[in-house]
Amino acid sequence: MKKLAALVAVSMIALAGCQGPSEGDPRGNKRWATTENVNVPIDFDKVNKAYEQAEGPEDFEKRVNEIYEGDEVVSVAVQDLDDKTQVVTGFFDKNGSGTIDEPEKIFTIRREVTGEGSGQYATQGHGYYASYHSPMMSIASGMLMGAMLSHAFSPGYAPRYTQPYTTDQARRGELRSQRSQYRAQNPGKYSQPAKSKSGRSYGGSGRRGGAPRGGGRFGIRRAPGAPRPVRLSA
Repeated sequence: MKKLAALVAVSMIALAGCQGPSEGDPRGNKRWATTENVNVPIDFDKVNKAYEQAEGPEDFEKRVNEIYEGDEVVSVAVQDLDDKTQVVTGFFDKNGSGTIDEPEKIFTIRREVTGEGSGQYATQGHGYYASYHSPMMSIASGMLMGAMLSHAFSPGYAPRYTQPYTTDQARRGELRSQRSQYRAQNPGKYSQPAKSKSGRSYGGSGRRGGAPRGGGRFGIRRAPGAPRPVRLSA
């Protein structure tokens, strides 16, 4: 009987060792569930600057993928709704369809020509990034900007993207390769290893020309016990 009891006890210990932690165990499955599918924050100040400087959709998507520090490739769709309005959408093309599904959206930039030689644009985040909404930013023909914006102020302007431009599968492969080379050549530009499921945070200064842009400080963390920053009124 003693041998039988010992054998049963050993078997129970072995069985307990093979089983995973229970659902209620904070060290178990729930912990891992909370760390899955955590997106990497993106510095929207840099995205806005990339839009202002881009020579076209291909240049813009290249710049955005250099800014984004996660593993996914950011696809871009550019559409001119009319001769005054352009909508640019950044999205994760998870199903490879080449079209924008609502859950895949990262951000939308809406540009409008408001008069002769003048216009404005604003950027809105979506999904995980929905808390970001830029102020309306003015653009004018005298500004230093790339062809993607300046073309709208050219004499005889006609919309170029009434048929939307969208990043295709072949281009996504090129972007991934270009980004890998860029990261290898510019390691100092990245604040953390590029892991989209790490839960780590990234972000920029949130300022341009000394003025707050709103949302640029995505993911800034303070060390435990560190004093909170104090904002002084003017």
